[in-house]
Amino acid sequence: MKFHLIDRITSLEPGKKLVCHKNLTMAEEYLFDHFPGFPVMPGVLMLETLVQAGAWLLRLSEDFQHSMIVLRDARNVKYGTFMDPGNRMEVKVDLLERTETGATFKGSGSKNGQSTVNARFTLATYNLREAKPYLPDGVQRDEDLVKSLRLRAGLIWTGRPALG
Repeated sequence: MKFHLIDRITSLEPGKKLVCHKNLTMAEEYLFDHFPGFPVMPGVLMLETLVQAGAWLLRLSEDFQHSMIVLRDARNVKYGTFMDPGNRMEVKVDLLERTETGATFKGSGSKNGQSTVNARFTLATYNLREAKPYLPDGVQRDEDLVKSLRLRAGLIWTGRPALG
C-alpha cells in the first residue's frame, strides 16, 4: 500500500460497520500534480480511501485472518464535491455480504456534510501461502504483513492498543 489514507478509525461495529477519517494536507505528494494551482484529492484516491476502510473493517473484525485484502470491483461510484487540502473526509463503510473469498461493502465519504464519494465495492481476501504456494517464504511473508498491519492498526484505531 503506497498511500495510507486512513488517519483515524473512530467507530467499529465488528462484522458490520466502520467509521474513520482522512485529513487532507498539502504534504500529500500527489497534490503537487493534481492539479497545479488547484490541488484536490484524485477521485481514484477517494475511492481507495473507501477500499482501505473496508479492508480495516475486515481485518479488525476477523483478527487479521488474511494478509492480503485487495479491490476486486467497484460499482456505482459517484463523486460529489472536491476534496481539498485543509479538510477532513469522514468515511463510513457497511459490510453487506461476506463470502469465503471476499466481501461486498457500501461506502461513503463526505466533507463538511457534503458528499465526496459513494460506491459499492467488493474486496478479495487471501493469504500468500495459499494463493502463491510456489513462494518459498509465503508463510513468513504472511506473518510479516500481518505484524505490520497490527502495528498500523494500533496507530489509527483508538479502541485497540498497538500490537507487536
